[in-house]
Formats: sequence, C-alpha cells, structure tokens
Amino acid sequence: MSDDTPLPDGFESITVTANGTRLHAVVGGSGAPVLLLHGWPQTWRAWRHLMPTLAAHGYRVIAPDLRGIGASDRPPSGYDKDTQVQDMRELLAQLGIHGGVRVVGHDIGGMVAFAYARRHPAEVDHLVLAELALPGFGLEQAMDVASGGLFHFGLFMTEELPELLLEGRESDFFTWWFGWLSAVPGTFPPEEVATVASSYRGYEALHAGFAHYRTLLKDGRVNRAWHETGGTLPMPVLAVGGEHSSGARLANSLSTAAPHLTGAVISGSGHFVPEERPDAFARELLPFLAASPRPAGRI
Repeated sequence: MSDDTPLPDGFESITVTANGTRLHAVVGGSGAPVLLLHGWPQTWRAWRHLMPTLAAHGYRVIAPDLRGIGASDRPPSGYDKDTQVQDMRELLAQLGIHGGVRVVGHDIGGMVAFAYARRHPAEVDHLVLAELALPGFGLEQAMDVASGGLFHFGLFMTEELPELLLEGRESDFFTWWFGWLSAVPGTFPPEEVATVASSYRGYEALHAGFAHYRTLLKDGRVNRAWHETGGTLPMPVLAVGGEHSSGARLANSLSTAAPHLTGAVISGSGHFVPEERPDAFARELLPFLAASPRPAGRI
C-alpha cells in the first residue's frame, strides 16, 4: 500500500508503528497540534484544502489514514473506535505530542474523535465533529430504514456482501456515492473519484473499509453506557452539519453530552463539508480552535 498523491506545500508523509499497526500520516506546520480524522470512503486527502490554512494560522497539522485505509496497514481487527483512539494517541506520542490536542473528525473519523475526547478528556483541548450520526446518540435511528433512515449502514455492516457486490466496480460506486451525498457541483471530478477508488480497490481494501462500520453497534453501546453513568465532555465542542445533509441534527443529539457545545450549519454544503465548502468550514473552525480550552465555569 502506498500513497503517491501530491502533498500540500510544506507537508510531509510519515509512517509509524502505533498500537501494533503501521499508520500513514501527513504532517506539517508548527504550533498547537490539530489532529484531523477523515471519514469513509476517504483518506487524509479529505483535509487537503484545510491543511495549509491551519498551518498558516500557527497549528501543527497531523492528518493520518485510519487503520485499514489508504497507506495504513489493514489489520484483521481493531476497528472499534476505542481501539483506534489508542492508534491516534501512540501516533501522536511518536511525534512528541502527549496532550493539548485539538481533534477534528468527519464522518467515521468523527466517531473516533468523540471516543478520544470521551476516553482522554484531559488530552483534548477542543473537539470538532462534522457530519456524522454518532453511535449511541442518533446513529441507531439513522440506520432504521423503516423510519426513513439510510440504507447503507445495514449494507456495509453485513459481512462479505458489500465487498462481493462492489469489487471491480469501485469507481462506478464512488462516482454515485459522492454524487448522492454532495451538494456542490464539481467537488469530486473524475480524477478525484479515481484517487479515492484507488485506496479502496479490491476485496481486501473494501473489507478493511467496511470493518469501520461493523463495529458501530458496539461503539454505540460503549458511548451510551458512558453517558448513562454521568459522562459528559468537559472541553468546548463544535458540531458541524451541512445544510443539505445533517444540518443541526448532530448538535441537537449532543446537547446532554456536551455542556460547552456550539452548533454550526454550513450553507450550501452536503455531507463532505471539508471538501465542498472548505472556506466556510474554516470560518467556523479557526475562531473555535483559537478560543480558550476552558469554558467559563469549568474548573
């Protein structure tokens, strides 16, 4: 596995072994660390428009490929979000980062970001979640097709079937997928779809990608148990939705779990906010990340 796609200026590609898995990441900039966690079906490239902006505003940017995806290895297990938190902590430790992290996650990456903040709140200064239904906080309802939920969760969680259906048709499928979920024309031209498809091509790559979905019910039980026993997030949380996708649903679902919550809806955007409307996203993201990590009244 390799990633030969161009890097943003000032960034470099690294590979480390973290939590027993070889992980690829793209890093650049200096200052307070910002960890960017991509969603499905993407890689670190989901953040390529925002990475130079963050670096220019004085942040050290770390954009990994999650386990099983892109140029990271494809282990047979460990796709639950708590295990992936340890992936990220060990990756950051090898970069000399042990706390004070601003964690930003989109889609599946947002689930890992939430788990990071839940498990290690003292290490996360700010949490940003973009365009996801969170396990234990609305995802289960989003899966319920009978009540108007989305079909793909059940399909992707089914063992073997989606790999068998999509192997050899990756480019066709992702062309349809990005068209279905995006709202800004031209965001995913054929060459970008081809780049994404190259990271998910073949049975093994598809299997590792879908493994992120096959832990979602377990992830939800863990999140709910934490909240039902009094767990809340002490750091500032920004919940972002696209106008033509989740809108304010994510922020509404987190109202009891995140006392220091800010919601934002990105006008004109579909699901892929970091790529469809990166400038508008940055206008919400930068002042939030620069604010004090200790909300008023927090000790």
